[in-house]
Amino acid sequence: MSHSKPYARGLACIIAGAFAVASCSSSGSDSSSDTEPATNTEAATVTEVTEAPDATTDPEPETTEASADSTPATDPEVEVSDDQADFAVLDPPTGEPIVIGMVNTEGTPGLDFPEMRTDTDLAVDYLNAHGGFGGRPLEVEHCAAAGSPETSQACAQELAGKDVELVMLGLDLFPGYDTFSAADIPVFGSLPILPGDYTADALFVTGGNATTMGAMVALAVENYDAQSVGIISADNAGANGSEAALIASLEKQGIPYKSVKGGDNETDAGFQGLLREANADNPDLLVSLYADAGCIGVMRARATAGIETPVVSTAICSSGEVIDVVGDDAVGWNFIAVGTPNPTAAEASFNEIIAPVYGDGGGSSLGLGALGITQVMTLARVANALEAEGVEVTGDAMFERLATATDIANFPDDNPLQCGFAPTYPTICSFVFPIGEYVEGGEIQTIPGFEATNVADYLP
Repeated sequence: MSHSKPYARGLACIIAGAFAVASCSSSGSDSSSDTEPATNTEAATVTEVTEAPDATTDPEPETTEASADSTPATDPEVEVSDDQADFAVLDPPTGEPIVIGMVNTEGTPGLDFPEMRTDTDLAVDYLNAHGGFGGRPLEVEHCAAAGSPETSQACAQELAGKDVELVMLGLDLFPGYDTFSAADIPVFGSLPILPGDYTADALFVTGGNATTMGAMVALAVENYDAQSVGIISADNAGANGSEAALIASLEKQGIPYKSVKGGDNETDAGFQGLLREANADNPDLLVSLYADAGCIGVMRARATAGIETPVVSTAICSSGEVIDVVGDDAVGWNFIAVGTPNPTAAEASFNEIIAPVYGDGGGSSLGLGALGITQVMTLARVANALEAEGVEVTGDAMFERLATATDIANFPDDNPLQCGFAPTYPTICSFVFPIGEYVEGGEIQTIPGFEATNVADYLP
């Protein structure tokens, strides 16, 4: 049985919501429980737009410098070399060590993500045996924020005082951008979380809510010719942030929608009620923003209710933990950032990185730390490109190289990076996703034509 790529669950959990904590938290209970849901479905909030928004009368969105004629083309012109993926052949680095700072949120109830730090360290250990950053061994100075501006600022000041050459953001809700800028320290992030991250002095290797929700709308338009969409989600900070980005993208395309909100925990009957309400007007596509146990509950409810409208969700619902439970109840489901497994040198490196802690095949249960691995290994590709060009590998040089790159792929997907390709989201570097679908019998395959879906034109 073949499920998602082994790193997909951790990555998907992060990009599923702008407020990653609530979006990716487990409901903590079986969706088939007979206990009462936290929010009664009869009291579910319904938001309905029955007509497409009038693009000629809606006010222009506020942006930084972008204008209507700055909308990017669908396909960026990139040429990515085939030799970026194979770290295994590189010797241990012998140059001057490069000191890196990392800020991550830990130790606060509901905001505790130590795996971002520990799994990043797994990648650092791997690189210190396989090439480092362009021949430079890595040393990491960690600082834990506690989910408040004050603690994030304290971390920024601490790291600035340690003369780090660059800073990586794990999950940091309130990065100290001004402090890093004043100290001339370049900042790289795993994903933008809050709106200010999209225009900060930083570069992010993934696009967060904006690109994930844009990919859902790309599927709605290009695969289903959707004239209307139904949405179901929990009423919490993470799901609400995801819903807002999705609705903005739908409205940009002039697609009417109905949004129905339920509780974080729902019974089977509760999920069926949410789905029936969202599906009442026969939309062409349903979107589920539920995660973890909610994925199982919604999949079972759709099958039990006999609803045949296709559904799209984030890749978290494609995890082995979900598919092994629901089986063919997942027929008709699509998943963003998941495709047909395609063994590559990068995937082999990823599995070698996690093996000391997670063992063989442990990636299907890998948590948020997968994104930490993605970040540091992608930056290693940037550093190695500099070394190959005979350019001194420094934090500043890496930032400038990534900011202008059209020939570097992310790790481990091997999709092209092009920072600033969407003018209204200048910090985002990744716009291309595979989109997969569940196939009867237990396999998730890439939807033909959606192997590398560029979502730039669908960003809200």
